[in-house]
Amino acid sequence: MKLQPVTLNERVEAIDMMRGFSLLGILIINMLTFHSPLSYVNPYTYYTRPFDTEVYGFIDIFIQASFYPLFSMLFGYGLAMQFMKAEEKQQPFAPVAVRRLLVLLGIGILHAFLLWYGDILITYAVIGFLLIGMLRMPSRLLLGLAALIYTVPHALMLVLMFIAVSINPNFYTGIQAVQSSIDAYANGTVIDIFSQRLSDWGYNNNPFNFIIIIATILPLMMVGAAAAKWRVIERTKQYRKMWVTLAVVPLIAGLLLKASPQLIEENYAFVYLQDIFGGPLVAVGYAAIIALLAQHAGFRKLMRPFGQVGRMSLTIYIMQSLIATFIFYSYGLGLYGKVDLLTGTLIALGIFAIQLIFAEVWLSKFKQGPLEKLWRKWTYGKIFEKN
Repeated sequence: MKLQPVTLNERVEAIDMMRGFSLLGILIINMLTFHSPLSYVNPYTYYTRPFDTEVYGFIDIFIQASFYPLFSMLFGYGLAMQFMKAEEKQQPFAPVAVRRLLVLLGIGILHAFLLWYGDILITYAVIGFLLIGMLRMPSRLLLGLAALIYTVPHALMLVLMFIAVSINPNFYTGIQAVQSSIDAYANGTVIDIFSQRLSDWGYNNNPFNFIIIIATILPLMMVGAAAAKWRVIERTKQYRKMWVTLAVVPLIAGLLLKASPQLIEENYAFVYLQDIFGGPLVAVGYAAIIALLAQHAGFRKLMRPFGQVGRMSLTIYIMQSLIATFIFYSYGLGLYGKVDLLTGTLIALGIFAIQLIFAEVWLSKFKQGPLEKLWRKWTYGKIFEKN
């Protein structure tokens, strides 16, 4: 017996649909950083063109910080599925998992420094190494530890932020950084863009931020791994009452938390509350809705294109950066800083519509996306040769 990737007939359609759906949300929110210096502005006052307020209000409540948690949980779910498959076949899991994550790390480094500073693959790879050592834990322990790792530091940060807001409620606005971003991305040379990209990556991934990111992403992956051990998606019918509860309670609670800046006060403490505590709750609600609806043949047929996108998520994710940077950076159309939120969102929807068609056409001829095929070859190739 040899350890191999999950084959087509072993795939769970609902998981692929969730991945595809999350990639749509991720593209919509990432589009703000593709076309504007979001990291350095107050988004509630920076976007002032017609319909900007309405579009950002929708994105802020229904999309922002609600799709990367879903994708993170699915990442943990997938890693745990691979672990359980290795256990069943009595094959060592760690060597393959480490090799797989090292390849992902390499792709992430190339993506972050040659395409777009907002890369998440480096983070997933680094945190994935931590998760490998936890997969032998019982599901309940994984879930409890995840809650502890997530809640304690973030609750402390939230208290400190509300204290800070009482002293100075103003968002940080980096006027010089904003101008530098526009000059580099819209009008600069390839070297200018690389330098700005490097600066932006360093700003968003400074040591303190990275600790916060670990305290956010790792517990979400742990929740996904615990869910995989229970096989809650594969057993949706068996856990129907639980899924119905998750489709209602977390979703409503999460949306209320996510609306708090607009309902109460637009300050960075309430933004932290909405993103850190509201976002994952909404993500769970979205996942539950898809899991329940995926039990119906009509919905599966309707969501098939999303499932196809989900099957080649790495290719789709990198492709989004390729297309978007070409549209907005100076080596392409140079539209950085020149489009409003509505136009940017419509561009995102247009890109994703193209990707839906691309995924359907590609997978009708090939079993995997091009990057997935390379990832599989680089990860499993030596194992196949030995066997």
